[in-house]
Amino acid sequence: MTTRRTASAATRTLTALVAALVCASVAYRLMHERNLEHTSLVFIGIPAITTLALLTIQPRSTSGTIVKVIAIGLCLSGVVFGEALVCIVMASPLFFLVGILGGKLFGRDPERLDENTGAPTRWKHGIILLAPFYLEGVLPHYEMSRDESVTVSRIVPASADAVRASLAAPMRFDAPLPAFLRLGFPVPGRTDGAGLAVGDRRSVELRHGGHHPGTLTLAVTSTAPTAVGFTAVSDDSYLTHWLSWRSADVQWLEIAPGRTRVTWTLRYRRRLDPAFYFAPLERYGVSLAAGYLTETLATPRGR
Repeated sequence: MTTRRTASAATRTLTALVAALVCASVAYRLMHERNLEHTSLVFIGIPAITTLALLTIQPRSTSGTIVKVIAIGLCLSGVVFGEALVCIVMASPLFFLVGILGGKLFGRDPERLDENTGAPTRWKHGIILLAPFYLEGVLPHYEMSRDESVTVSRIVPASADAVRASLAAPMRFDAPLPAFLRLGFPVPGRTDGAGLAVGDRRSVELRHGGHHPGTLTLAVTSTAPTAVGFTAVSDDSYLTHWLSWRSADVQWLEIAPGRTRVTWTLRYRRRLDPAFYFAPLERYGVSLAAGYLTETLATPRGR
């Protein structure tokens, strides 16, 4: 009898796993075809679909099975969703959160719920309660502000004139990237351009793991003795899956002999939903990028 029960539980779990992954894979491909791959419907809707699919099959331990299936799905996401490692790393906490909450809220506990409480009722409740979260970016005008601005200041051991000369020189990105930016984001490759006169252009190739290479091009649109402004002209790199660059302003002020405060303000438009999750992550990544730009472009060589 025990062996038969164990086999039955294993069969239910396997069935739940296959059904959930099939639902998630089909859902993602449908969303991709409709250009919804950057919306909350992917990052909240897919784990919600996975959770609800598991609830209809009634695995013995709802929350435990949901976590296991999501973990397996994320490990196989290159096949299931066609996503890169950085997308998996960034999205996994949100997937687990939705799965665990869904299991706790809508999972059937025989000791606490009435026998007449069935899957259709849980599906209905789940869809209604999660709608405000997974529809962000899907419905027209239902989205948080996408325009973001990050400002970072650093002290550079150089004079103001030396900082200006360094910014005017051809770009070089030979310093190691911060750990977070090495998770799988596009990295700088070949560069072109120099100068701080209005109209001068800079371009940098952004490589993404040997595929999806692209180039970000910026033009100088304002200049002053201690400031310069760049505006993004074009960007066909893989970075546009997460954000769209708008502009970059650099200011520098010599606060003591041989010590200059450099301030970068980077403006961009967020492309991932939901905002409550991805906006802080993107601000963190952009703040690291601003610090890196100070280290590589505004700091004279040998400092």
